[in-house]
This record gives sequence, structure tokens and C-alpha cells, in this order.
Amino acid sequence: MIDTHAHIAMEGYEGGTPAVLARAVAAGVRHVICVGAGGDLAEAESALAAARQHPGVSAICGIHPHDAEDWDETLWLQISQLCQAPEVVAIGETGFDFHYHHSTPVEQEAVFREHVRLARALHKPLCIHTRNAEPETLRVLREENAAEVGGVIHCFSGTRRFALEALDLGFHLSIPGIVTFRKPGELVEVLAATPLDRLLVETDSPFLAPMPHRGERNEPRFVRETLTKVAELKGLSFELAQAATTANAIRLFGERLRVELVDPLT
Repeated sequence: MIDTHAHIAMEGYEGGTPAVLARAVAAGVRHVICVGAGGDLAEAESALAAARQHPGVSAICGIHPHDAEDWDETLWLQISQLCQAPEVVAIGETGFDFHYHHSTPVEQEAVFREHVRLARALHKPLCIHTRNAEPETLRVLREENAAEVGGVIHCFSGTRRFALEALDLGFHLSIPGIVTFRKPGELVEVLAATPLDRLLVETDSPFLAPMPHRGERNEPRFVRETLTKVAELKGLSFELAQAATTANAIRLFGERLRVELVDPLT
């Protein structure tokens, strides 16, 4: 299994990053993509450091929509240079979040556009965060020609209509632990409408732990529960769903994801 979105460089995990990865290996996770997206350089640097230190870890780097208000040219130059590293397999997470409004819509849109332009310049896929902003997200993706590089709508919990339009733009959908919840929104309908070769799975650790771990601190080893539910809803064996989502991740993010995770505690 490949966890395509996890904030494993954040503090608060029992035993720290090495222990998180050891538990992931024991659960059958073969690669983890560590996301570093905050309002300064520290989170991106931490994600890149994790990818450089641990075989089987890659990075996604950028500025989160929550932190768009912190954007300035100096920070963006630093992020842009860091994103050129081969360990960084995608740009983001970027997009819109109109639920919390930590940054204004104008600030979020300006930073979102910068991420798309950087992704196109570096020929790397995008990692999109969108909440309560489906029309706005699609508008920017179209206007900035994001289909040129594609990417993933991470932690997908949107509508079937949005899913179909994102798929038309060449994006993948990454399914989080929400799919295991008693009320998963439209995810059942979304899965039915999504081709198998465009699906990914993620934990979004440390957030949104799947059932039966809801309420716990999420981590990559719990991606198994999400993949199990995806397989069930698609009418597939676990093994076929595992092989397909792994192949999809490698095709989207590159050959680096063939490097398998090793237990750092052994």
C-alpha cells in the first residue's frame, strides 16, 4: 500500500517519525508521501528531510491555503527552490479552504495560482486541497491550465459532480478514512463513478483516522482500513485494489515511489 498524503513530520506521534514508519512497515505500507505545507519554510524543510533520511518516503511541499496570508516573494523563492529536489514528487497542498477562512479568498487564490505555475514550470503534479470551494477550485485549475501536469484532489470528500469534472481535467482522487465513516457523504457514489486507474488512498495523518480508529491520532498504518473499504465498495478483492492504487501512485508521482519503505528501527 502507498499512503499518498501524510503529515508524518509533525510533532505528537508516539515514538516520533521512525516509530510511525516502523508501524507502517509492519502494516504492509510500502511508501509514504510526507506533506510539508505551512506558512513558513520549516514544514517543507521537515518533509524534505524525512524523504531524504528514510527510504520509502517522498515529499510534497508548498504553502497550505490556511497560510496563504503569510506568502511573500522571499518565502516563495525558498519554497520554489526546495521543490526542485527530486525527493519532492508534487507541489502543494494548495487550493481553497472556505470552511475556516484563516486566509482571505483573494489571498488563497493568488497563492493557488502561484503553485499551479510552479508545478507547470517544474513538470510536477499538483496536490489540491479544496473545502467548500468546488466551483472556485475548478475555475483556477482551468484558467491556469493545470491539466498540463494533473495531480490529485487530496482527501476527497466532495460531490460526484466535482469528482467527474476533476477527472475530466486529468486529476486523480485520493480517498481518505472518511469513506469508512457512518455518513461518508457522496463518497459511495464518487467511488462508483471513478475509474479504478484514477484512485489513490491516503490517511491525511494525523487527522481523520478511519473506523475503527476514529478518535485516535491517525497514522499511515491505518491506510489499510481505508483501502479495505474502497475495495468493498468497488466490488474488488483487497489484493486487486492494493495493486491498482499502488500502480496509480507510481504512475502519477514517478518512479521514486518504487522505493520501498524500510523499518528504521531495525
